[in-house]
Amino acid sequence: MATGLENLEIYEIAVKLEKAVHRLCGKLPEDEKFRKIDQLKRSSSSVTDNIAESYGRYGYQDKIQFLYKARGSAEEAKSQLERSVSVLAEEYQDTAERLARGYLIEIKKINGYIRYLRSKKITV
Repeated sequence: MATGLENLEIYEIAVKLEKAVHRLCGKLPEDEKFRKIDQLKRSSSSVTDNIAESYGRYGYQDKIQFLYKARGSAEEAKSQLERSVSVLAEEYQDTAERLARGYLIEIKKINGYIRYLRSKKITV
């Protein structure tokens, strides 16, 4: 049964991206295990976790603060993916590029949600 959080589009996107990033990390060279793989997994998980944390907060400013953190983690994941292309086998480069574009979309949607929350604060 889906809760309110699972119905939040930015959360749904973050979960899908996180799962895809974890699958892609299995394709990275073993020598990247403690560098790119760890950082990529942590940043992708941080996006999802910070959106969940934001959702659980009561005050608008608290919610927005955690969304800022989620947006920063999404930017980090995007950057890691873009730089990972050079160490990936050619067959996985398109996947990394597609995921980086997915994080760009996620960043834009987080920005939209922040605008929405700000507008609700003004009207309430």
